[in-house]
Amino acid sequence: MYFIFSKVLLFLLSPLNWVVAFLLIALFTKRPKLKKRSFIISVVLLIVFSNHFLLQQFAKNYDIDPVPLDKGKVYSAAIVLGGFSGEDKNGKGFFNGHSDRFIEGIKLKAEGQVSHILISSGNGNLRPGSFTEGGWVKSVLTDFKFPDNTILIEQKSRNTFENAAFTKNIIDKAHLSPPYLLVTSAFHMRRALYIFKKAGLDVIPYPCAYLAGNTKINFTDYWLPDSSTLSNWELYTKELVGLAVTHLKE
Repeated sequence: MYFIFSKVLLFLLSPLNWVVAFLLIALFTKRPKLKKRSFIISVVLLIVFSNHFLLQQFAKNYDIDPVPLDKGKVYSAAIVLGGFSGEDKNGKGFFNGHSDRFIEGIKLKAEGQVSHILISSGNGNLRPGSFTEGGWVKSVLTDFKFPDNTILIEQKSRNTFENAAFTKNIIDKAHLSPPYLLVTSAFHMRRALYIFKKAGLDVIPYPCAYLAGNTKINFTDYWLPDSSTLSNWELYTKELVGLAVTHLKE
């Protein structure tokens, strides 16, 4: 129920959907005052949520900073959360724009900073098929010649709550010692860190794939609208909705 509720809530609170909704009201209403107000609100929302400077300031305060790793220490596992790949029309996997999660995870393993890499991801679609991200990524890691005994796969989860719960079961069965490195995108780290700690996992944040907040501000960021910023706000909105749902479950 919470899985479906979060999807519906995300749709209702999406900035782009509000822009479109007020624009449609402005186009179809026959009341002059409502038409004017709706058009102004639509334009203001579009300007605000396409402004990269505002997103930068929000991200600086929202994103979780990485924790320095102990030099020479080999951590037992890098827990890499999914969402960095998907299924194409032919049923085959492919990497998407969040693949930095995967890259940072295998980098930690390749450099000897972790002994195991654990991929946590099933299929988060409302009507999931047979494809699971975890299953596909395992085949990729095998192709990369990673030893099977260093790969742990969780492929039943549909969301971050289940990521944490199912991962804990695998970690406990494997008898891996804490702390573990939690690898996910910077915009997702705050919610993921909270959920994993609530599940009883001692994790260290290892954020990556920064959307904003860690780069220099350019002059054009203050005033020039940016379409990618609008889409990035969609991701942060999802996280805020996820945090709200998390607290409702408590």
